[in-house]
Amino acid sequence: MRLDEPCIPVQRIAEIRSADSSRVIARFFTPGSGRAARIIRRIMSVPEEEVPSMLGDVMEEFAYRHQRLEDILLKHYEGVRHCVPAGAEPSENRKLLIGAYFTAEYSVQAVGIANPSMVLHPDQKNLRKGETRYLLSFRSIGEGHISSLEFRSCVIDEELDVKTRPICDFLVLPERLPAQKFRRDIFRAYLEKRSAYSKALAEIVERLPLEFTPSDLEELLIKTDARRVLPRRLGTEIDIAVRWMSETAYVAKFGRETRYSSRILMPVVENENHGIEDVRWVRFVDDDGEATYYGTYTGYNGHAGVSKVLETRDFRVFKSWTLTGNAVQNKGVVLFPRRINGKYALLSRIDNECNYVAFSDSPFCWGDAHLIRGPENPWEFVQIGNCGAPIETEFGWLVITHGVGPMRKYYLGIDVLDLENPAKLIGRLPRPILAPNEYEREGYVPNVVYSCGAVLHGEHLILPYAMSDWASGIATVNINDVKKWLF
Repeated sequence: MRLDEPCIPVQRIAEIRSADSSRVIARFFTPGSGRAARIIRRIMSVPEEEVPSMLGDVMEEFAYRHQRLEDILLKHYEGVRHCVPAGAEPSENRKLLIGAYFTAEYSVQAVGIANPSMVLHPDQKNLRKGETRYLLSFRSIGEGHISSLEFRSCVIDEELDVKTRPICDFLVLPERLPAQKFRRDIFRAYLEKRSAYSKALAEIVERLPLEFTPSDLEELLIKTDARRVLPRRLGTEIDIAVRWMSETAYVAKFGRETRYSSRILMPVVENENHGIEDVRWVRFVDDDGEATYYGTYTGYNGHAGVSKVLETRDFRVFKSWTLTGNAVQNKGVVLFPRRINGKYALLSRIDNECNYVAFSDSPFCWGDAHLIRGPENPWEFVQIGNCGAPIETEFGWLVITHGVGPMRKYYLGIDVLDLENPAKLIGRLPRPILAPNEYEREGYVPNVVYSCGAVLHGEHLILPYAMSDWASGIATVNINDVKKWLF
């Protein structure tokens, strides 16, 4: 029997378009080596009467490719304004022209569009009976293997017909803001990681609100006379922790008028400056019924990865936090959609080979993890991992897994975990449910199918998946077939 022969029926119902190199953004461009001032002097030497014609050529060629291109060019002008010769005051047209010389188009999908995650859309209005609206995100991969995050929405009816809206022609970057408030639990965990959390410091930190501003912290330090009472080293560690949170946490905010398919999140801080990779979304419903979306992902800086999370209620305003703790030391972490026995729960793969589960009082700080299982089948002998948030069913937590077999070929499978004790494996399919077919195996990374999150739609598992990091599609599995096989 072939390794990739499925044990239950799987139906491929839709293909999402392949990578589209025309999806571009206009980003700030700096040539480096102190050349900006020399470039600007050349632009300043152009006679004023020639500037409108030069600018007009730029606008004619590029304005239709970007929303509010003039605003973008002026913003990029401000980025090099300090290089303008002293005493010179460029005209408005010349400012725009200078901005154009420091702008470059970047194709966010030049390499591929991959690793989709699907989650219940926050807006379920204006639907027909039997329809549900979902939101999908994709890892878009561009020049230099830089990964960003794009979005799509779709409606699926009772017949599993997938209806999508036309994709917006423009991509829009969010306003990026520093985090206005920090998380006390992340602050404490970072100090603990640096072995700087003494009893005296704990008494101060625990007096902070759950979300605090740097001013809140400084006022508390003054009130408690901590700068004088605490050892100098601990005062330095506090400053280091504040600086780390300032450099890694941020807010990304899109305008209300922007469509989902126009929004794109690009890497903006040092610990993710080469990629926002493999976002796994979960709609987390807390005990009070409040829903929050968490998208755990790998931030990549060109050398190493770090586990991070996007937090949002509406997919318009996002907060980005860096996760801390022993259980989030590798790729592929994802939250469960609710608390289990009063705790947050998370799947992880701390050793890059096996699946683990961890529990915490915080969705951002994770201690030790418990082994669920390692590779057991030939199609996963290299490693296993999760493919998105666990899905709650009447018979257990259903986890889509990925396994890596010979020739580094990827397969998707299913494990089932106990509802009250997800460290306990209660069932697994012995063979994969999906393997790359002849069409799907060709791409940027050959022989790969991969997903970052599925949903349960009636009796069907809706599984978006990537094809060799080039294109993406949607497959379905009847949940009753899974149940019959396992139980």
